[in-house]
Amino acid sequence: MLSAPAVPPPRPLTVMQLLPALESGGVERGTLEIAEALIAAGHRALVVSGGGRLVAELEALGAEHVTLPIGRKSLLSLRYIPVLRRLLQENQVDVLHLRSRLPAWLGYLTWRSLPAGQRPHLVTTVHGAYSVNRYSAIMLRGERVIAVSDTIVEYIHQNYPPIDPARIVRIHRGVDPARFPHGYQPDPAWLAAWQAQYPQLQGAWVLTLPGRITRWKGQLDFLRIVAALRQQGIPVQGLIVGGVEPRRQGFAQEIEQEIAALGLQACITLTGQRSDLKQIMAISAVVLSLSTDPEAFGRVSLEALSLGRPVLAYAHGGVGEQMAAIYPAGAVAVGDVAASVARLAEWYAGGAPPVPTAQPFTLAAMQAQTLAVYEALAGAAQEA
Repeated sequence: MLSAPAVPPPRPLTVMQLLPALESGGVERGTLEIAEALIAAGHRALVVSGGGRLVAELEALGAEHVTLPIGRKSLLSLRYIPVLRRLLQENQVDVLHLRSRLPAWLGYLTWRSLPAGQRPHLVTTVHGAYSVNRYSAIMLRGERVIAVSDTIVEYIHQNYPPIDPARIVRIHRGVDPARFPHGYQPDPAWLAAWQAQYPQLQGAWVLTLPGRITRWKGQLDFLRIVAALRQQGIPVQGLIVGGVEPRRQGFAQEIEQEIAALGLQACITLTGQRSDLKQIMAISAVVLSLSTDPEAFGRVSLEALSLGRPVLAYAHGGVGEQMAAIYPAGAVAVGDVAASVARLAEWYAGGAPPVPTAQPFTLAAMQAQTLAVYEALAGAAQEA
């Protein structure tokens, strides 16, 4: 009997990701997560960006970083096209992954400048519902276009109908349950420091609204919810966790004025930007997501659910998809403050429904699905 011929292992790929910088944010974190998965699978991960504090973390994973200011909005940025072309050729890049609009234009023009037979495969990720125009349309030029949620798939179909649906791949973002374990509690040292800084929270029913200070994140609705619950005699303390950009100072002052107008000075705490949001959410009774514009995905709400914390959220966008799949008990209509108050009062009286220990939006699933896109494109090329 003849044995089946051995199937050779897939050859290692070189994947280059382009983005403006590596400071912070969901796009940046996703870039590191994919670089980590590439290295673990035996592939080579290159990242080109303007640099930032996450470069050291990226390189510690085994990835390579090239510093190039490809996020600067200037015609002078076109001078980096020859540099990118040399990087693609010298490193024999198999897949070029474009993650942001300006770097995507530079990457696409570089890609087009190569002879057809020397071009890497082109992948783009649509991370948000960008303004609809020719500038944004660059994110639809990939051989495969990754959409981070069903909401973004619908955005593409509605605004860019000529695109072939077969090119769109929906890959939800995900969190690592090992990093955000169900039932997690902070260590005693953190808890003692937290209680010393915010003694007013001890014994209170703590509601937390994470998110930078900007109108569409729902801070004003949050204040109205806390005020209504206090009127019912519920000992609520509200936490607003997020930084203020210089151009948002006017809205930050509006929040302070509304706190005073509602008489909430003793029961609202604005923490500013914090690096310990995981711990803050873990000690919260409920985490809220009140964005009035739909989130493309909404990583923070998913992190809270992964920790096992109840979430009350306006049910639209990517967060609405999470709530439908994991915690429908916490979904309310967008802007419905009265329903939010009623739901929270019910939870205070009888306890919130338990959050399932497992959820489908995992980091491992996102990584595996993205690598499958790369490998399928490269595999098809090898077969051809």
